Parts: sequence; C-alpha cells; structure tokens
Amino acid sequence: MPHLSREAQGIGFGILGVVGFSLTLPASREAVPYFGAIIVAFGRAVIAAILAAGVLLARREPLPKRRQLLSLVVVAAGAIVCFPLLSAWAMDRLPASHGAVILALLPSFTAGASAVRNGERPSVAFWIASVAGAATVLGYAIFTGFGRPQPPDLALILADLILAVAYAEGGRLSTQLGGWQVIAWALVLAGPFLLVLAIMAIPAHIESIPVKPWVALLYLGIGSQFLAFVAWYTGMSLGGVAHISQMQFLQPFLTIVFSALLLHERITAVTAAAAVVTVGVVVLGKKTAVRTSILRDTNGVTVPPTDCNTFQCGVESETFLFTLYTASLCFIRYCDSESR
Repeated sequence: MPHLSREAQGIGFGILGVVGFSLTLPASREAVPYFGAIIVAFGRAVIAAILAAGVLLARREPLPKRRQLLSLVVVAAGAIVCFPLLSAWAMDRLPASHGAVILALLPSFTAGASAVRNGERPSVAFWIASVAGAATVLGYAIFTGFGRPQPPDLALILADLILAVAYAEGGRLSTQLGGWQVIAWALVLAGPFLLVLAIMAIPAHIESIPVKPWVALLYLGIGSQFLAFVAWYTGMSLGGVAHISQMQFLQPFLTIVFSALLLHERITAVTAAAAVVTVGVVVLGKKTAVRTSILRDTNGVTVPPTDCNTFQCGVESETFLFTLYTASLCFIRYCDSESR
C-alpha cells in the first residue's frame, strides 16, 4: 500500500486485527465446554507458536537482541498467557455477546498504558471519549449482574488490564522488531512452557470431541493468536498505539454480530445499546489528537524510543504482569472453590 499514508495503513491493519479478534470470544465459547479453559488458552498458543516458528525460519529473521527479551516476556505474559486464560475461563460462564461488551474497556486501558510506556499523550477529548466508553461498559456489567459485576465480569476486566500492558509494550517493540515479528517471537518464547501445561490438561474424552470445537480451537490458534496479532501490531507500529487502540471500540459490536450468527445467542436491547454507544465512542476518539514524544539521534534523524521511562527496560512491566498473572490464578481458584 505505497500510496497510503502510514496512518491510513495503520488503521487498515488495525481494523483487520479487530475483525480477527472479534471471533475470539465466540470461538472460545464453542471450544471451552469440550476442551476446558487451559487447553483453549494454552493450546491455541502452541498452535500459533508452531506457525510463528515456521514463518521466522522461512524468512530467516534475526534473533531479538538481549535488551528486547524482557519486552517480549511482557508481551507473552499478557497476550499469550494471562488474557487467553482469563477470557477462556469467563467464556465458560458468560455469553460471548456479554463478554464482548466488557472487553470494550480495553482501548481505554491500552491508551493509559501507552501514555506511561511509549510517551504518547492523548488529548483531554481523547480521555473523555475513553471514559465515556468505560462508563458504559461498567454500567452494563452492573445492570446485567443484578446490581454488581459478577466474577466472570471481573475476570474480563482484569484481562483487559493485563492485555493493555502487553499491547503498549508490543506497540513500542514493534517499531524495533516489526509488527508481526513481535508476536511471533513472543509465541516462540512462550511455546515450550505452554506446551507442557497443555499436554497435562488434555481431556480424557478428546477423541469424542465433535468437529466444531476443533475448528474453533484451530481458529483461535491460527487466526486470533497469530494472524490477528500480526495485523494488530503492524497497525500500532504504523499509526501509534493510542490512536489504533481506539479501533477496539468496534470489537464488541462485531463480536455480538458473530455471536448471534455463529452461536445463535439472543441479543438483548441492553447489550445492543451498550455496543452502539461504544461504536460511537470510536468515532469521537479517532478525531482527537495524540501527541507522541519524538526522539532523534545526533544527526537529527527520528528514531523509535528504546529506553524505558517509568518501566525501566521492561523489568517493572514484567513484575507488574507477573503479579497480575498470580492474581489471575488465585482469582480463578477462589471463584471455582466458591462455586462448588
């Protein structure tokens, strides 16, 4: 697309990523009852890791530099481990259309993480639009949760926060490694560890699982976990993390449509109204300005930021995500014990 501006290309790739992500919850909803949350979360990563390793080898991509490894760990912990596990667990307890509205918090969290991590400074109007979307989502969760959010709602909100940090870190790293290389190397890094966990969680009745859940699991690995992330990180590297993250406000609406078409879920007026409001927010957010800190070398040439600001060299990001990952596991164990 040489005739398009970098921003236009970023928006195009961002939309492709969002469409791919929009099928994640419906596919998870189809697969989780048969495979369980761990297989759906980690099995999809193993499938994607095999694909990513093949592409990296075929293209003879250079290995990441040592200083980039911690950032890759942050991306892997958030986008490949924590978010899939929490969302798969929630999809065993919520309709996909309901989960879609809760995940609309993700753009606001991503913009906040990006403001801290990447030097991007969204305008006041940008934040107003993001807060409006977040308020709509929280109101929806409270209304449908009989006066308070339910544990699966809280799991998805926690998943939003974790994935936002991974998106911001991956968006920064994509200016150095390239968009698709970020998720590919993160998958290769996490793949062996997750393969062991997935093998340990293989259900005894796996041979009797019908075709549709298998197709859903394959899509999660090939589409959601790899191809959609390739498009998404490419879009963020071209258009900026904060602005491209606003495209995620379209995701709830698309997921609701796919939930109705593929899972035959009944879409309530409240769910549809919440989705319509978030779609309106993306239009408002897209029209606002985002200031980005620009770094230049000694010759005056613009270079991507390589030094960490608040999260020095990714260590604090990694610690933060490790804490959230531990909290995620404790949260799931607690909720499961309470439901027995």
